[in-house]
Amino acid sequence: MVGYPTKKVKHENKGLYLGNKGMSFEDEINQSNEYYLVHDKAVIHKKPTPVTVVKTESFGKRRVRINEAYYVQPSTTDYNGIYRGKYIDFEAKQIASKVSFPFAFIHAHQVKHLKAIVAHGGIGFVLLRFSHYQETYLIDAKDLVEKYEDSNCKSLTYIWVKENGIFIPTGYRPLLDYLKAVDAMYFKGE
Repeated sequence: MVGYPTKKVKHENKGLYLGNKGMSFEDEINQSNEYYLVHDKAVIHKKPTPVTVVKTESFGKRRVRINEAYYVQPSTTDYNGIYRGKYIDFEAKQIASKVSFPFAFIHAHQVKHLKAIVAHGGIGFVLLRFSHYQETYLIDAKDLVEKYEDSNCKSLTYIWVKENGIFIPTGYRPLLDYLKAVDAMYFKGE
C-alpha cells in the first residue's frame, strides 16, 4: 500500500439516530394506521383540516395553483376512528425540546375537544414525540387536561412524561405500534 501524505479521518457514530430517516412522525402514524386497517385491527384516519380557497391561478387546462386560502374553523385533533368497539380520538405532537412539552404547542380548543371525548366515553390521548431522544409516549387525555387546567403548570416535563406516559417503541410492522400502548392504558386485563 502506498503511503500518500493525506490526513486520516476518523469516522465516529456519536449516537446518531438513523432509523426512519426522512420520515416524519405523521408519516409513521399514517403507515401504522394503514397497517392496522389492512390487518383488521382498527379503523383510524387522519382528519382533514377544512380550508376555503379564495384565490387561484390557472396554468393551462388542468394546472391550478392556490394563491390564497384560509381555515374555515380550527381543527380539533389529528386522528379519529374505532378500536375494539370504542371511539378513539388523538392529537400527535413532535417537539425538539429536551426538557418539556410546553402547553403553547397545543390549542385550548384541542384540549377542550379531548375533554369532551373522554366525558362521552371515548378514548382520548396525545401521542408525544421528543425528537431529540427519538422517544414517543402516549399521554392520557385526562392527565393532559388536569395538567393543562392547573394554573401553575405551563408544560409537561420530560420526566413527568416518562413517569406518567406509556413509551411506544419504534418497530417494523407497524412502525409505531401505539395500539399496544392504548391496550395497556385503556384495556387492562381484557
